[in-house]
Amino acid sequence: MRRVLQVQRIVEDDLASKLSVYDALITPAAPTPAYRTNDKLNDPLAMFSGDMMTVNVNLSGLPAIVVRGGQVETEGVQLPVGLQLIGRPFGEEELLNLAHTFELCTWEKINSEWHFC
Repeated sequence: MRRVLQVQRIVEDDLASKLSVYDALITPAAPTPAYRTNDKLNDPLAMFSGDMMTVNVNLSGLPAIVVRGGQVETEGVQLPVGLQLIGRPFGEEELLNLAHTFELCTWEKINSEWHFC
């Protein structure tokens, strides 16, 4: 348990040092684009690896939100890519405003080829 708390403190300190300079951080939400439905059912490790970009934020206790960052073509299929926005401690309101502003400013560009239904 002591080692876990040490790692948690290292992650907290690292992110806090960056957030002392920047209002928020933008990181990938996952190491790859989203995968197709049922593609990873037989590969739990591959499914778990998709969480690697969010684990540090979970350890830090900082607020974060994932927004749609666009899409990429993979094997002839358009797959969404997520962006994770990370805010300062107790900065949920500012983070939600940032996410909303990002979506308003990028909606047409990001969603031009996306069909919702």
